[in-house]
Amino acid sequence: MTEPSKLPHHGVPEHQPAAGGIAARARATAAPQYLSGLNPEQRDAVVTLDGPVLVLAGAGTGKTRVLTTRIAHILSQGRARPHEILSVTFTNKAAREMKLRLGQMLGQAVEGMPWLGTFHSIGGRILRYHAELVQLKSNFTVLDVDDQVRLLKQLLQAENIDDKRWPARMLAGLIDGWKNRGLTPPQVPAGEAAVFGNGKGGKLYASYQERLKILNAADFGDLLLENIRLFREHPDVLRQYQSRFKFILVDEYQDTNVAQYLWLRLLSQAPSKPGMPLSAVIPGAIDPAVVPGATSSVIPGRVEDANPESRSEEDSPLDSGLAPIGAPRNDERNVAPSSPLKNICCVGDDDQSIYGWRGAEVDNILRFDHDFPGAKVIRLERNYRSTGHILAAASHLIAHNEGRLGKTLRTEDVDGEKVTVTGSWDSEEEARAIGEEIEELQRAGDNLNEVAILVRASFQMREFEDRFVTLGLPYRVIGGPRFYERAEIRDALAYLRVINSPADDLAFERIVNVPKRGLGDATVQMLHDHARKRRIPLFEAARAVVETDELKPKARGSLRDLILNFDRWRAQREVTAHTELAEIVLDESGYTEMWQKDRSADAAGRLDNLKELVRSMEEFENLQGFLEHISLVMDRDGGAEDEAVSLMTLHSAKGLEFDNVFLPGWEEGLFPSQRTLDEQGRAGLEEERRLAHVGLTRARRRAKLYFATNRRIHGTWSTTIPSRFLDELPADNVEITESKGGSGWGGSGGYGASRFDNVESFGSSYTTPGWQRAQANRARNNQGGRHGQTRDGFEESQSSFSGSRSDTFSRTKRGPMVIEGELVAKSTGTVSEFSLDDRVFHQKFGYGNVVKIDGNKLTIAFEKAGEKKVVDSFVERV
Repeated sequence: MTEPSKLPHHGVPEHQPAAGGIAARARATAAPQYLSGLNPEQRDAVVTLDGPVLVLAGAGTGKTRVLTTRIAHILSQGRARPHEILSVTFTNKAAREMKLRLGQMLGQAVEGMPWLGTFHSIGGRILRYHAELVQLKSNFTVLDVDDQVRLLKQLLQAENIDDKRWPARMLAGLIDGWKNRGLTPPQVPAGEAAVFGNGKGGKLYASYQERLKILNAADFGDLLLENIRLFREHPDVLRQYQSRFKFILVDEYQDTNVAQYLWLRLLSQAPSKPGMPLSAVIPGAIDPAVVPGATSSVIPGRVEDANPESRSEEDSPLDSGLAPIGAPRNDERNVAPSSPLKNICCVGDDDQSIYGWRGAEVDNILRFDHDFPGAKVIRLERNYRSTGHILAAASHLIAHNEGRLGKTLRTEDVDGEKVTVTGSWDSEEEARAIGEEIEELQRAGDNLNEVAILVRASFQMREFEDRFVTLGLPYRVIGGPRFYERAEIRDALAYLRVINSPADDLAFERIVNVPKRGLGDATVQMLHDHARKRRIPLFEAARAVVETDELKPKARGSLRDLILNFDRWRAQREVTAHTELAEIVLDESGYTEMWQKDRSADAAGRLDNLKELVRSMEEFENLQGFLEHISLVMDRDGGAEDEAVSLMTLHSAKGLEFDNVFLPGWEEGLFPSQRTLDEQGRAGLEEERRLAHVGLTRARRRAKLYFATNRRIHGTWSTTIPSRFLDELPADNVEITESKGGSGWGGSGGYGASRFDNVESFGSSYTTPGWQRAQANRARNNQGGRHGQTRDGFEESQSSFSGSRSDTFSRTKRGPMVIEGELVAKSTGTVSEFSLDDRVFHQKFGYGNVVKIDGNKLTIAFEKAGEKKVVDSFVERV
């Protein structure tokens, strides 16, 4: 046997595992598990690590999985350590979800990722470490909106500016807008600065920023604006972070504003050499130090040049220990990168950019390949959420936008049901029809948690909330309170409650100083003490106190005026329609004016809600009946429901998905919004179309679109036309259906046809005696010669989609609208089948006895609910 040391020395060939061999098969099993299950496009987005990458991820294509898996791949391949990855999201919820998924993939590695978070949380972390460089201390306070407004009020008073004509909240909105665009006080265009405070807007902005420094405070916008200033004025700090972050990942890139864009652009460039001009860091930028007064051309029309007084000295405070793991220390200077740092990956969808109203710039994603030459664009088009017909409709609709990069969603799932389009006579029939369809889905076994109604404007919710209470359908409002729980609605109702019942202390206390009348907590406490001692209501205590000298003259005068107003309104109640009275109260109290002067983003919506409240009162005979109805709506406890229909605006629906999605209000002026079209023109139209695309792609199995031919907006009936978006849907993927909320084109419709009209056209599963009795009543009414009438003096036309109907109907008139089972309505002239003292059962109010009969209206003494007036077709004799 030859000894090993004496074996001949020949060259050993390089070994590769044989295909299909044991080693190859074993090697395959050792491949990263996180890559399994990815489709080719997703895998490409994960493994393409070098250079700039834009991932165009359509709705439901798995973008969160791609982003998270990409981070896992970077770490597992050893391309970067956790603290060398900057991963930016828009919400804390998205950041938490990403950390959770990473933890499941990589164990504890996520704990070492201090730079995974929202724009503002990461910006705040950087700012605290370098606070001294922007004239702050590391323990600076971040002001909330209330503190911000309070500080601005002080500045307005110092400048002798009337804060009623120029509200502090309006100035706060302007300053926030300037900061979202990356504008410091000297950079605000003179024309914009002049729109507030008789030309003092720019001066107030500068004073505000100075005051923040004195208070060692920053507001939300400063967390990025001061970052940008820090990077521009201290290039050495910028170079440290540019060298530190080997990979940058951004989620929802289409929603970035100008400040976020500039912040990312600065960080994503290769580290520059000391003394290099700004144009070398951001290609296309003009360095103001070279050309005085020049502005940057990075974003056309935007001013984003650096402060001419850029500081060149290198302040080097000692490491305070406040930096998170991996933060660059001040002594880490001039770190030369081994290769250009342009490994940035942005994930977004230009077709889902719907937040332009709050500063988002869709152009940021559209110009990605211009900002990062040689960028690779990867399109994720395979949808895992919706059926074929829904995706085809959404893709065909969004293709009408010119400002997009282009992609077509597809699915390997079945085509499913076609998108349906349904025309209704008015918004009340629309709400009834959707309620009927939801009940059908519920009877078929669908979970109510998988049903959503997405509206364009929040005032549309009121109709559905009332309808669901009538039907007993549980619902929840996503992204905000229920209609009657909104602050402005509660305030308006409080005024009406005090008129109806002067002893309603809770209502009076709510509005005694709304709007501001100089009646603070001390005044209210005095009224409470007086009321308790004399055992009288708060309102009567106020009446007594104003006749004494216990209050200061100004407060006493304001309180006396309020009492006189209520006395006058209470007298007008006897001779004025309750709807007109509500308008008078809101105007004379100053409440409407308060919101008209409020320049915040939601002020216009609050005014719309107040108008919708007044409109909703028309369905009731008097103020008392309306307030009783409200008490029933407010009494509903939505927290105890396991299943509930989700009701929200389209903007709140981003990122959510449901089996069944109802999209009402697809009418010109409402959707697309006329206000958006007037303010933004074609750009506004394209954003509205993107919003429609988002709404459609929330649906997994069914998407149902509705429009009304007549809608009452701001107290005025208007004949509307279907949205232009309906004509942009592909005919092969859409089915036109008939409303299930009652025909509305004939029968005894009134202000909204009942579901009992033309029941033969769609059938019904109702078999209760009350329903059968209602059918009989409806038949008798139809034979009474009530067809052919017009409403408001004009003949109302059929919907544009009426071609799908077999017959042509004309709208007829009935008395005031009835909220079924709860509303006091005028008698229709029919004779009730019930008699006095009949024992009856009502679905909502329970058992009771008939105590009064007026036509088809019954006054019933219910055992638990007390006396209620209801329509006889909604009770059963027992």
